[in-house]
Amino acid sequence: MKQEEGLLVGTDGQSRCWWCGQDPFYQAYHDLEWGQPVHDEIQLFEKICLEGFQSGLSWLTILRKRENFRAAFAGFDVRKIARFSDVDIARLMQDTGIIRNKRKIEATIQNARAVCKMYDEGETLADFFWSRIPSENERPDRVTMDAVRVLTQSPTSVRISKDLKERGFSFVGPVTMYAHMQAMGMVNDHLEGCFVRNTILNNRQ
Repeated sequence: MKQEEGLLVGTDGQSRCWWCGQDPFYQAYHDLEWGQPVHDEIQLFEKICLEGFQSGLSWLTILRKRENFRAAFAGFDVRKIARFSDVDIARLMQDTGIIRNKRKIEATIQNARAVCKMYDEGETLADFFWSRIPSENERPDRVTMDAVRVLTQSPTSVRISKDLKERGFSFVGPVTMYAHMQAMGMVNDHLEGCFVRNTILNNRQ
């Protein structure tokens, strides 16, 4: 590992961000998903929900349970989740394949209802997020190990958190929303020297 750069060279010779380690499952998420621009509504809602469930836990734990979450929460179809009742909450609290935290389960249902209200008012999640791309002056000059260690939230993630809470969302604090911004590609926080960072930059040109 190049400690000074925060990069890990895999068995395939590619330099990656340190956090995915040598786990092929985690490397695939890093290479193919994290930081790639997302506009699909279901994918965006899923990411919001899973970031909320991740609070206090490792992301790899959530990632390994993602298929279970999809099955438990109707494929993250907001219209279906918005109709969940106390019976569904009780069912989910018995589901060992997901994180059985009642507050987070209830927040997912509440957030689905908030998204439905947005839709009814003519606003999509993609419109909401992609109209709030952070300005260059709040981004580091170079995305290095030292920079990402302090990038746990940003002025934009604070504003997004506030705006979502005003729309009725919960478990969408500034730190959670910055992680969401990273995951959905609003910001490219792959480190300088990571091969995925360059791929994303090239795709945007």
